[in-house]
Amino acid sequence: MAYGCTLRGEHYTFGDLKTLMAKASPARSGDELAGLAASSDAQRIAARYALADLPLRTFLHETLIPYEADDVTRLIMDTHDAQAFSPVASLTVGGFRDWLLSDEATSEALSSIAAGITPEMAAAVSKIMRNQDLMTVSRKIRVVTKFRNTIGLEGCLATRLQPNHPTDDLKGIAASTLDGLLRGMGDAVIGINPATDSVSNGLALLEMLDHARQRYDIPTQTCVLTHVTNTIEIMNRGGAVDLVLQSIAGTQKANEGFGVSLGILKEAHEAALTLNRGTLGNNVMYFETGQGAALSAEANHGVDQQTVEARAYAVARAYNPLLVNTVVGFIGPEYLYDGKQIIRAALEDHFCAKLLGVPMGCDACYTNHAEADQDDMDNLMVLLGAAGITFLIGVPGADDIMLNYQSLSFHDLLSLRKLLNLKPAPEFAGWLERMGLYDARNDKVLDVPPGQTLLGQMVR
Repeated sequence: MAYGCTLRGEHYTFGDLKTLMAKASPARSGDELAGLAASSDAQRIAARYALADLPLRTFLHETLIPYEADDVTRLIMDTHDAQAFSPVASLTVGGFRDWLLSDEATSEALSSIAAGITPEMAAAVSKIMRNQDLMTVSRKIRVVTKFRNTIGLEGCLATRLQPNHPTDDLKGIAASTLDGLLRGMGDAVIGINPATDSVSNGLALLEMLDHARQRYDIPTQTCVLTHVTNTIEIMNRGGAVDLVLQSIAGTQKANEGFGVSLGILKEAHEAALTLNRGTLGNNVMYFETGQGAALSAEANHGVDQQTVEARAYAVARAYNPLLVNTVVGFIGPEYLYDGKQIIRAALEDHFCAKLLGVPMGCDACYTNHAEADQDDMDNLMVLLGAAGITFLIGVPGADDIMLNYQSLSFHDLLSLRKLLNLKPAPEFAGWLERMGLYDARNDKVLDVPPGQTLLGQMVR
């Protein structure tokens, strides 16, 4: 079905819903390189006018990727909750935007419709929203998950402590872990990207992390970000698996490029649940996503990169994860060219995921050949903090020496918590206080030399 809009006497036609969505997207390099982007600002605005008038119900009858050709489409359609959708079923995309920004769309109301919103609906409404709109709505949505602590509470900002090392040296990883813990980092997860992705290396890294966690009774969870099939084998060998990590995308073909299927994710989810390692809850999955993943694999089926990204959140939602994060600038300037595009994409990803009921975090990052710098990341982390982001990722010195990209430092995140009066997860904050690292009365992390705490023993 074709869609159209007349703007200042010129008529614009969009051949199908997929084309309309792509032309309505904010400018970004990935869509431009793929030939999907609007050819002019006027065409982009015309597409947004046409999209705003589109009934939300359209997305239940017109799929962007055929049902019979893609298991993610089947997942989206087969799990759609018509009852949850009913409060907004009569709205257009533009009407949905207005409702989301209204006082009627309370935190409770937004949570109640999550299962009725498809990724395509979320992506569509995001395309006609300004950055402040995305932030305003996202801030109202709380998605709370639990394993050994509670993630996503109002007034809290969790952090992933990322102590990567180029040779997986255990002492080097321990030193970085200590550095992060002393700055109040690590309540979301202490998660290592291994330089060597193997079962044996994963087992060794997990044993070291779990030993430190148990010795100091740290109320957090650990993860080695190896491939899901490796994690399944590690669980079979009795490894200390808290969370199962997998990078996912929004199409079956893109997930196959990652060496994963919905069936494998289900197997891993069920295996992790049987371990029963969580003390407060059993959210055992951790997913990473990023705009451009499907496009780079030539697996986007002609769908714009932001909409494909939103579809990945339906995959994540199906497995009740503890954490999901977009590695927003990591894939490179071929998909998000500069700081402006990275910031916009992060706000879109956060909004769409939260609207779908997904506990969303972000790696506010960029590669060294992108037109971005640390000031852009400072801006992004403040915007995301104000928008109620679930967690952010921190690495020593904001420079990941193993993956060779730029992120946020432990000090950056500590400053953000102070700036916006945000606290760690409550159980983790209590542990920091017991260890003499946190002053709850004055709400600040203390500058304690490592030798004055038991944690100093980690690197001795």
